[in-house]
Amino acid sequence: MHYRLITLASLLLLLNATAAFAQQTGTVFNPATTKDIIQSLAADDMKGRAVFSPEIDKAAHLIAASFEKSGLQPLTGTSFLQPFSVYSAAFKGLTATIDQKEFSRDNIIVITGQPEIAVTETSGYRIEHIKSGDNLFRAASGFVRNNANTIVLVDASFSENFKRLIAFKRNFFKRDYSTLFILGNPEMKTFSIKASHTIKENKLANVAGVLPGKSKKDEYVVFSAHYDHLGIGKPENGDSIYNGANDDASGTTAVLMLADYFGKLKNNERSIIFATFTAEESGGFGSQYFSKQLDPAKIMAMLNIEMIGTDSKWGKNSAYITGFEKSNLGTILQKNLKGTGFSFYPDPYPDQQLFYRSDNATLARLGVPAHTISTSKMDNEPHYHKPSDEVKTLDLDNMTQIIRSIGLSAGSIISGADTPSRVTGE
Repeated sequence: MHYRLITLASLLLLLNATAAFAQQTGTVFNPATTKDIIQSLAADDMKGRAVFSPEIDKAAHLIAASFEKSGLQPLTGTSFLQPFSVYSAAFKGLTATIDQKEFSRDNIIVITGQPEIAVTETSGYRIEHIKSGDNLFRAASGFVRNNANTIVLVDASFSENFKRLIAFKRNFFKRDYSTLFILGNPEMKTFSIKASHTIKENKLANVAGVLPGKSKKDEYVVFSAHYDHLGIGKPENGDSIYNGANDDASGTTAVLMLADYFGKLKNNERSIIFATFTAEESGGFGSQYFSKQLDPAKIMAMLNIEMIGTDSKWGKNSAYITGFEKSNLGTILQKNLKGTGFSFYPDPYPDQQLFYRSDNATLARLGVPAHTISTSKMDNEPHYHKPSDEVKTLDLDNMTQIIRSIGLSAGSIISGADTPSRVTGE
């Protein structure tokens, strides 16, 4: 008899919890809420949420207000805004003598954070090469980020694309080292290169909040998306506003709705961080800065959400996970959705290398099981990076189900019952 009473009590608790859960998910995860949020983020008066614009500041404050309403705490300090700076370098002048001959400045690109530099053979710069057949931009990126004063001799076969390396001047974190790209293969026995730039500081901000955990407060699960887009651009059919409804107001909408959902539940054993990043479209600076503020060993999982407004290649009630094979996060999410009618699949576009192209990448390289969830058909998204990426092109009913399923699938990780394996290697 006693056993039956306990079983009945347990059953009543389960039924009450299930009823409460159904009520909460129904309240938070509904297409009307989805529509309200994404229309605010992707409205024409947001002007495409370009970095450094008043409109992206407006979007940031909208997100912060939503986090506060959902009961989150600022991740650090007293503000949900996580400010930081990037810098740009405007070229002023350059002179170069290499191997006792004047060298054309058209064949030298200086990437620096210093207003004035003077480089000679005694300056301690190491000399590297980008050889014919190398991937020019991948190799150049590696040298720019190596935190060392470097001269890079670029094979003449890259002469057509050499000038595109100027892009590295546009936005960068503060640096006290320089990279000089020189087209051709001079002997570099003697050289004197002087360059001057105007260095400008540009302010940006992520928006981040946290729901502190109960028993595992120092272990974190991150839900994230980027809230910037391209702003005003080349007109198409008379429209010059690149609204970015799918890319990535859809992911930002998901983060806001998940924050509200878990804020109402208030039962998370692990702490949950909700983060929306800036400057993804300009080099991923927001997620890079965010990642530097945390101990990666304490982050148990990151679910980055990118473009979920259109049906996946498998149709409705489905999405894919980038880098599926690099940890067992995807397997855990699949298990938690068994019987719901929703399916997560491995990334069907491995040739696109999406795992290291989104805001999950920085933490993934540090071993965090950080993956991106998406439905974007990378071989057929007609509105990608176009003014036509508007709310009216999205399936908001399906998008709502995707957001709900992301929340359900992460439940065992948030409760501490499951801990995904770490990412190792590239």
